[in-house]
Amino acid sequence: MTLLDLNPDQLLSTTRAVRKRLDFGREVPQDLIRECVAMALQAPSGSNVVTMRFAVVRDAEKRRAIGDVYREVYAGYRASPHYAGRQAGDEQARVASSADYLGEHMGDAPVLVIGCTEGPDRASAKAMLGNILPAMWSFMLAARARGLGTSWTSMHLARERDIADILGIPYDTVAQAVLTPLAYTKGTDFRPAKRPSPDSVIHWDTW
Repeated sequence: MTLLDLNPDQLLSTTRAVRKRLDFGREVPQDLIRECVAMALQAPSGSNVVTMRFAVVRDAEKRRAIGDVYREVYAGYRASPHYAGRQAGDEQARVASSADYLGEHMGDAPVLVIGCTEGPDRASAKAMLGNILPAMWSFMLAARARGLGTSWTSMHLARERDIADILGIPYDTVAQAVLTPLAYTKGTDFRPAKRPSPDSVIHWDTW
């Protein structure tokens, strides 16, 4: 295992949504995926109960099928008033262009990962989404440290049952939360995103 030379703050601030810089032509070793999942399982879990599950999709036909669903859902988003490309500014235009690219190419990634939670029934599984969300972020941090790129998406949930059918996920007991491509990145230099100052979002002692 070879990790990038990043201190904790660099890792946290440069784990970005990677879309156009994903290397679709390079295979991701299975052992690296296992390492990322092992790190993800160290994330907080309510009552120390591990309900997190990871659907790792390497089969080309299944990846294409998921990509087709994602493309259709994304087309609806792109036509909506909430589309990032409708907002003013060069930065939003870049974000929209990048998201458009992934909308067309999600199924081309060498690996797709869907973070899920499992319970005795669907209501219980959905109630435990607070377990898989930090686990997926830990997965993405672990991937970044290994030279892999990810991109947090959830719009596939509009067609969650269709995705479940493609992968054989038990819809009645497993709730999906996050879909990400997983691939080596073209280059490993990523910069922190522009964000507001801490004082603009902190409410000290009272709202």
